[in-house]
Amino acid sequence: MLYETLFIGIVLALLYVETTDVYPGGIIVPAYFALFLDRPLFVAATLAVAFAALGVYRLLSRSLILFGRRRFVLLLLLGALISQLGLILAPRLVPAAVEVRIIGWVIPGLLANNLDKQKAVPTLASLLTVAAATYVIVRILAWITG
Repeated sequence: MLYETLFIGIVLALLYVETTDVYPGGIIVPAYFALFLDRPLFVAATLAVAFAALGVYRLLSRSLILFGRRRFVLLLLLGALISQLGLILAPRLVPAAVEVRIIGWVIPGLLANNLDKQKAVPTLASLLTVAAATYVIVRILAWITG
């Protein structure tokens, strides 16, 4: 149900953006979050990386001119870099029994970009709404199709 989840998530995100004019962390982000809603540590780790990327961006923006494409690319790169650092450091910081991973390399950066543009509360509320709706619809479809 991978492709179905991504397709449904993108469609719901587009409908959400068109009706509310609020991005749920990006168009693709809720679909990926819906894939991992049954693994809350993955979701939490991805949110942590997005907020870390946003924090580093805000520190850098004090001394660099960062807006538009520069901001977007920097947040994507920071999200990917922090994700990779997390994959390297997680086995050393977290007990072996707990599996913690970040959802993709690009997802934290896309989310951080929207967190910066729209602020945290509307972005996270929208993300939760669209991801949960996607998750429920996919589960219902899986149940119907057997």
